[in-house]
Amino acid sequence: MGSNSSRIGDLPKNEYLKKLSGTESVSENDPFWNQLLSFSFPAPTSSTELKLLEEATVSVCRSLVVNNPRTGNLGALIKVFLSRTKELKLSAECQNHIFIWQTHNALFIICCLLKVFICEMSEEELQLHFTYEEKSPGSYSSDSEDLLEELLCCLMQLITDIPLLDITYEISVEAVSTMVVFLSCQLFHKEVLRQSISHKYLMRGRCLPYTSKLVKTLLYNFIRQEKPPPPGAHVLPQQSDGGGLLYGLASGVATGLWTVFTLGGVGSKAAATPELSSPLANQSLLLLLVLANLTDAADTPNPYRQAIMSFKNTQDSSPFPSSIPHAFQINFNSLYTALCEQQTSDQATLLLYTLLHQNSNVRTYMLARTDMENLVLPILEILYHVEERNSHHVYMALIILLILTEDDGFNRSIHEVILKNITWYSERVLTEISLGSLLILVVIRTIQYNMTRTRDKYLHTNCLAALANMSAQFRSLHQYAAQRIISLFSLLSKKHNKVLEQATQSLRGSLSSNDVPLPDYAQDLNVIEEVIRMMLEIINSCLTHSLHHNPNLVYALLYKRDLFEQFRTHPSFQDIMQNIDLVITFFSSRLLQAGAELSVERVLEIIKQGAVALPKDRLKLSRLLRHTRGAHIFENVYLNLQPCWLSVARQVNLRGDQIKCSLRTACYTEAAFTFNQVD
Repeated sequence: MGSNSSRIGDLPKNEYLKKLSGTESVSENDPFWNQLLSFSFPAPTSSTELKLLEEATVSVCRSLVVNNPRTGNLGALIKVFLSRTKELKLSAECQNHIFIWQTHNALFIICCLLKVFICEMSEEELQLHFTYEEKSPGSYSSDSEDLLEELLCCLMQLITDIPLLDITYEISVEAVSTMVVFLSCQLFHKEVLRQSISHKYLMRGRCLPYTSKLVKTLLYNFIRQEKPPPPGAHVLPQQSDGGGLLYGLASGVATGLWTVFTLGGVGSKAAATPELSSPLANQSLLLLLVLANLTDAADTPNPYRQAIMSFKNTQDSSPFPSSIPHAFQINFNSLYTALCEQQTSDQATLLLYTLLHQNSNVRTYMLARTDMENLVLPILEILYHVEERNSHHVYMALIILLILTEDDGFNRSIHEVILKNITWYSERVLTEISLGSLLILVVIRTIQYNMTRTRDKYLHTNCLAALANMSAQFRSLHQYAAQRIISLFSLLSKKHNKVLEQATQSLRGSLSSNDVPLPDYAQDLNVIEEVIRMMLEIINSCLTHSLHHNPNLVYALLYKRDLFEQFRTHPSFQDIMQNIDLVITFFSSRLLQAGAELSVERVLEIIKQGAVALPKDRLKLSRLLRHTRGAHIFENVYLNLQPCWLSVARQVNLRGDQIKCSLRTACYTEAAFTFNQVD
């Protein structure tokens, strides 16, 4: 590129790039490299600019693909970069801006080339390109040190060992981005890879000892949310002729951070891309998630997943079992704070899910926090704004609630946390409400939205499962929450009656016409009745275990008692209706005895007195099963990202057409767009 390049449009004609990709071999000691790496032009900050960069350099990259077997220039470039990284730490301490600038530029070129090489060839061919040297065409040295492994080790060392300063911020981002690009090989394979070059180099050999240190560094990058250096922290002053900004630390957007899109499930909205306050934190999180979800090798478990599953709090002084490899400690309080603050992004929600699901130390710590509202409220906001979120983000938030509600302590404590003035809840002014009641309101709203819009059976199932987990611990339900529970049952009842009427009319019509196929109303009825039964189980569980704690629910039940009349004799609900019918009958009789024209306060007082008087042995113990995050729930939630590569490979269109991505690809697709930005 050289010092004369100041615009992306000049790149195809650039003499230095032509020499790099041409037929002439360039020794790693040639002064040419200093000239090539002294380039500057405005940093791409949009999808359009990134596309222009790809189009401007694709001919150069493909020319290198053709000529590299003869020249070995790719290997020479990498060796130049590797030799420079050995002095990078000292250069950072000495504030050697120019040296770091050129080293960063070398890595940027490598990252761009690596992306094209991965797109254009198989893994076997890619490995060969790292072995070609200046010899006869197509020859390579089998005895030489594995350059690809050395590059990966160098990147890991750069990420973990180089101090994060203003002058090293950009190269740190580029190192993380280059590793994401390297891991993108799976995108171009239809089958899930278990013996890829990522398994060969990252799960064994020289890179393996860096596992825990890399995971810890990536986590701390996410926790600290370090912002890029201010505009005044330029590596070099801007050119006096106005030829453009330095493609380096002068940019507020990391060089290698090619805009990341959050893609929803099929049919869902694409989330608006927020401005990234910390490119390093965002890229580190994406790399961490991709590493954690690499498939296990045939003979080796994923060490990065092992590290994520086993790390402990810095305040935990107990020794690590010898059977746990790659263990380390991290500050759980800082991690918890960062997770609470970053839940607006899909990847942060996915990290929260991963830690709750796989790391028992983190789960225990979070459930023991006395400020759980800081974590739960952002999750509830995701569900509340369901129409603005991607489907996979909604599912992840819902499964997090499902994991939390497995814990009885959590279910009790959320009703003890009183919130004031929830401004984002717009259906009704909530001046004071418990966290538990707010959770119920938001989940019910999600169910009702799903019934009228998306009609996703599994979203229904998981929402009701969370309510079922909580139901035995309902305490002092807000009157609005109690009303919404009964209103949801009313909505389901009306839907049941409507489908039943349609089925009856269809059956009558079929008697006069045998040629018209009947709609499958029986299946619709079964689904609705399954949901109705679950709602009845939730109400029944609350009445059985905490009747005296929930006068507002009994009040709402009595107010809408006619709703339940049709289900008393229904064969599908007779067993579950016994307790509900008993409660309605018992409290109705007490209200009749109290006389007519009772105020709301008087009715509630009678209910509270009746709850004490009602013999507990008259209510049959509810046998509502605990709903967990088991395989039946995840069957269609697609949060286990181990097989995500297959879906990405099938559905990501690299030519720039419309992209449709399944839920299972959520994490990796974001990372994939680090190296393959598409409009």
